[in-house]
Amino acid sequence: MYILLVLSFFCFQKGIAQELGKNEIPKQDAIKKDSAKTISKKAQVDLKKGKKPTVEVDSTRSDSIIKPKEVIEYKILHNAQDYTIQNAKNKTITLYNEAEVDYGDINLKAGKIIIDYKNNTVYATGIKDSTGYVQRPVFKQGNQESEQDSILYNFKSEKALIYGIKTVQGEMITYGEKTKRINDSTVYMSKLRFTTSKKKIPDYYIATNKAKLVPGKKIIVGGSNLVLADVPTPLYLPFAYFPLTKGRTSGFIIPTWGENNQQGFFLQNGGYYFAVNDYFDLELTGDIYSNGSWAINSNSSYRARYKYSGRLSFRYQNLTNGIKGFSDFSKSANYNISWSHRQDPKTSPNSNLTASVNLSSSSQFFRQSLNQIDQGQQFNNSFNSSISYYKNFVGTPFNTTVTLSHQQNSNNESITMTLPSVQVNMDRIYPFAGKGGVKKNPIQKIGTNYNLQGRLDINTNEEDFLTSKMFEGARSGIRHEIRANTNIKAFKYFTLTPSFNYSDVWYFNSIRKRYDTSIPNTAAGNSGTVVNDTISGFNRFNGYNFGVSLNTRIYGNFSFKKGRVSALRHTIIPTVSWSFRPNFAEQHELTVQQSDDPTDLLTYTPFEGGIYGTPQSGVSNLLTFAVNNTLEAKVKPKDEDSDEEDRKVTLINNLNFSTSYNIAADSVRWSKVNFNMGIPLFKNKMMLNFSGTMDPYQLNESGQRINKFNPGLFRLENLSLTTGYSLSSKDFEKKDDDKKEDQNNNTDSNNLPDPLGTNTNPNRDFANRASTGKSGKREEKVAELYNNKMPWNLSFTYGIAYNNNGISSAGIRNHVTSFNGSIDLTPKWKLGVNSGYNFTEGAFTNATFNFTRDLDSWRFNFNWTPFGRFTSYYFFIGIKSSMLSDLKWDKNQPPDRRLF
Repeated sequence: MYILLVLSFFCFQKGIAQELGKNEIPKQDAIKKDSAKTISKKAQVDLKKGKKPTVEVDSTRSDSIIKPKEVIEYKILHNAQDYTIQNAKNKTITLYNEAEVDYGDINLKAGKIIIDYKNNTVYATGIKDSTGYVQRPVFKQGNQESEQDSILYNFKSEKALIYGIKTVQGEMITYGEKTKRINDSTVYMSKLRFTTSKKKIPDYYIATNKAKLVPGKKIIVGGSNLVLADVPTPLYLPFAYFPLTKGRTSGFIIPTWGENNQQGFFLQNGGYYFAVNDYFDLELTGDIYSNGSWAINSNSSYRARYKYSGRLSFRYQNLTNGIKGFSDFSKSANYNISWSHRQDPKTSPNSNLTASVNLSSSSQFFRQSLNQIDQGQQFNNSFNSSISYYKNFVGTPFNTTVTLSHQQNSNNESITMTLPSVQVNMDRIYPFAGKGGVKKNPIQKIGTNYNLQGRLDINTNEEDFLTSKMFEGARSGIRHEIRANTNIKAFKYFTLTPSFNYSDVWYFNSIRKRYDTSIPNTAAGNSGTVVNDTISGFNRFNGYNFGVSLNTRIYGNFSFKKGRVSALRHTIIPTVSWSFRPNFAEQHELTVQQSDDPTDLLTYTPFEGGIYGTPQSGVSNLLTFAVNNTLEAKVKPKDEDSDEEDRKVTLINNLNFSTSYNIAADSVRWSKVNFNMGIPLFKNKMMLNFSGTMDPYQLNESGQRINKFNPGLFRLENLSLTTGYSLSSKDFEKKDDDKKEDQNNNTDSNNLPDPLGTNTNPNRDFANRASTGKSGKREEKVAELYNNKMPWNLSFTYGIAYNNNGISSAGIRNHVTSFNGSIDLTPKWKLGVNSGYNFTEGAFTNATFNFTRDLDSWRFNFNWTPFGRFTSYYFFIGIKSSMLSDLKWDKNQPPDRRLF
């Protein structure tokens, strides 16, 4: 910053000299005035003795002396509102009232500027008027700016003396009564105040008597203390260091503290942040508890523009429960690995790698974790992971996908992995199409596609995970599928669609059952038990089915002359299909003795337990009936004289019924009737979704269907209703053009900070998550004292389910609702809530309240779960700016672990 001042002073000097018509040459360079003259050895001796040198002319040399490099590189522009005085005798130039000088990217503004090129100094100050001291000197270079009461600068020694300076270094604003500049990289300041508050009277500042400033890099201060609203606090530091570098910088992370009744006192999320480079960072933090528990957390983000981005997290916890020597004392170790990766589509349009990994040593990790603020994770009963790579082979109809997946269930502690799943697809082709791809007749319209899928499945549990036992019972296989169909117009209004499907399944091992008399079955009273032997070797089975479907569309239009509803339109799409499949299990069936009676045989296939099933047994000769209904209306505008067109409104969206009839079955040929329907309400903002099942047959005492119809034709087996709705204060505002400006000042409910605080990460300062506008900059809110509005938003979901199994009494199986919302009590106060109610159990679900106060340069947040299994709170108050993010006070009370 100060280097540019030096350049500007040189520019002023050169400009004044030019304006005064002078071309002064320093005395020491007088002998260089004529470039064709050189100094002989004799002249050099005379010069040392103090005599006038004799100048000899060397006609053979055009320029033996190198001219000094010009200081001025840019054109100088300056002006003043009142006057500009040039004093040739004193070699000064004075600019008064709104004085301004531009040189390159430097801009200097002040009430008065005096340049003394005789003493190599410049002096800038403000002026006084009826309002006080105004037009204080302001210096700008690029995006750096400083403001001071006055400045005196010597452009020869490059030293400066500044009084009443105000500088802006990123988010940091510094005020100093007296500043001394030694060189380009060292500035000493006395009686310094620095803050991030942009108010004329700052909300807070850190006061110190002396400091060293390296512009754009750092501030090192001596003894300092925090001042709130001009009131000194007892918070004192013997020294402090504040980095001023742009972008991310490495540094320590201050831990949070708290206590609970199981682990005692603790420090959480303390550690170090490594800003490795612009593409990669690393955050290492740890937790320590007074009972001996500890944890290590690692978080890393990476990003390569137009290529990929991702985040990797690893958490390890060593937990101690109870007191050593007591029966309830125990130790356990858990870990969690989380990885997300996304590839930019611009990198390669024909290939893509994505990853979403959430892997834990125990499915109870988040429930057992001592440092878990996101309570949504604590209610999660499963972990799911997937790594997928997609490749499209350009110029061919083929593409492939390779996927690694993982599922972990907390209810039964089971783990299922697919390592890997390989899928090859062939896009639909038309082998009989005419020249140029013309498809006129049914033969030319025949389309076919091919799919290959291979999998290796591993089923294990948490105890055997990552051990050799996890591979016991692994299953693998390959399935090929070929599908072909065409369509034919029939009787003008009908579409006939024949289809054919073929599948071929390959296995690399099979089973053989045998009756082992060495393992008695005492429960069944037999001397032996049927056991399975795994036989390695290639084995396969295939199957096919073919069929045809017929569908059409039926329209019913009803017009009305009176009322706003001008017409109703009912669309019916009936579909009748027939499919046939032979019995493929017969040729693979084997038998084994299953009791002490040699004639008591068990029929099985060697493919039992295969990942793609077994050959389909029994002949299937199936008729399927389905009907889809849609009801729409045309509504006239409220103003009959309006030029607006009638508005189309959907009354019933997709009322579907489906069932089937198995001709080959000897009894119970009709399947259950499935139905679903959607009803849009409030301009499609709310949807009522109904779904259910009806059974035409009666049940016996064991709950099996018998070949006897119900007296009432159908028995409603189950019915469910789900709906949800979201509304906000904006839905009730008048759309008046005169009020658009006021509406733009209101808080958008979609941009409100998370009212529940569920995304709060204690490793990051969530105080920085203030509301931002479309430009990405922080929005400052101004309270309207006499026209204050209270923006709010509310959303809820509702679900109810009815069940009738035909044996026990029917009734409501599940009846719950959940809601969440937030309200701005004032432009600075926000309240959020998330909860629900279970009507079946007659109790509220887990509730979380969030209170947020915007304190301008500070932020207050309080998350509270007052009741339930996860009773806890999190308190935070701190500075918004990331530069002073460690100036905070936060307290975390995690949920107490329960033994029952």
